[in-house]
Amino acid sequence: MGFRKMRRFRQQISDEECCEVLTKEKRGVLAMNGEGGYPYAVTLNYFFDEESGKIYFHSAKEGHKRDALKEDDRVCFTVCEQGKQREDWSYHARSVVVFGRIRTVGDHFEAVSLVRRLAYKYYPTETEEERRAVENDIIRNSPRMDMLELTPEHITGKLVHEK
Repeated sequence: MGFRKMRRFRQQISDEECCEVLTKEKRGVLAMNGEGGYPYAVTLNYFFDEESGKIYFHSAKEGHKRDALKEDDRVCFTVCEQGKQREDWSYHARSVVVFGRIRTVGDHFEAVSLVRRLAYKYYPTETEEERRAVENDIIRNSPRMDMLELTPEHITGKLVHEK
């Protein structure tokens, strides 16, 4: 399948800017083909691995998202930065749309390593006590969760200019 070119190509941002948005932002919306032909979209925490270009999410082992992904592994993931208001009151923000396929990370040790990277993105630890709390949480919850890996097939981003 070929992906569409961006209609408003003058607003397209570079690959480097797309990576910056994916690295810096904390939440995005994962859209899937849901039950009964209805789309299913859910806001998720994630982390973007710049080296591999893949995006990772944690997930319960069962539920609506997992059922949808079993039926169709094709997804769309959208991230939008908060943006900035300019002096002329216009609002500028960058957004990134990622089309790709998701798989469950099968190796338990790899999954725990990935959840650790995700945890430290959201829970920066400055003390040994905070680090222990994060590690204990990972140990306690890892048997009940999986890590999902999104392999992008197409990424595009744009500068949103609202005025």
